[in-house]
Amino acid sequence: MLVGRGCLFEAYGAGVADADDLVASGYDAFYAAWGRSPTLRRIWREHVTGPDYPEEFAHISFLPLAQLQALAAGLNLAADQLLVDLACGAGGPGLWMAKQSGASLIGADPSAAGLSAARTRARAAGLADRSRFQQATFEQTNLPDGAVDAAMSVDAFQYAPDKRAALAEFFRILRPGGRVSIIAFEVDPARVAGVPVIGADPIPDYVPLIEAAGFDVEAYEETPGWRERANAAFGAIVDASDTLTAEMGQRAAAGAVAEAMLTVQLQPYPRRVLAAARRPG
Repeated sequence: MLVGRGCLFEAYGAGVADADDLVASGYDAFYAAWGRSPTLRRIWREHVTGPDYPEEFAHISFLPLAQLQALAAGLNLAADQLLVDLACGAGGPGLWMAKQSGASLIGADPSAAGLSAARTRARAAGLADRSRFQQATFEQTNLPDGAVDAAMSVDAFQYAPDKRAALAEFFRILRPGGRVSIIAFEVDPARVAGVPVIGADPIPDYVPLIEAAGFDVEAYEETPGWRERANAAFGAIVDASDTLTAEMGQRAAAGAVAEAMLTVQLQPYPRRVLAAARRPG
């Protein structure tokens, strides 16, 4: 997901709490400007999502339609169920899930600007009556025990500062028998030592943590073509940095460009995986 890694350049001299604040403010700046950049939308459509992805559910993750459909298969949603999308950003993939399945949606994210954009998109998609969006984190969702039937997250879980606590929270808010589907980057600890945000709790394999949280793992596999999409999109972003600055403003564009450069420099991600698991019961 864009911007989270870009904020690392600002976070190098900050403490942990300050780094978290910088990331949140970076996302706020980005989402406030995202709709003003036809160049970024074009780059994402050409290099990431492809022409078949519905534009009304556009996003800033490395998620083509086929992978969104695979994520949906892992959740197996029904029309009377409740889904939570954690780190939902502007809400695109979660709203697509709600539209396709008939389920209701809670979107949770720390970015107020992202949530505002998600509410606007929910109204445009005719989903305002069965969706709501609230500020929350992976470790503190502010939802009751057993409140949801399914949980999802796309290209954000690698940033959770305490992934064991985050998975315990997933388990707590899911009803018995509920399912979780996560797409996330595995992180090479040796490549991110001392790096804020992604270096806080780097995990090279999520399976042991998911099982230790009490889940039954139903699928865990590398997503196809992710590296090619990431390299192509990041290269295009660097090439278009001047145009992005003109369209989005300095702060928002700098986050996107910095993320692209940092990822290419560090190569911190050995794989990007889709994990599907079920809470027993």
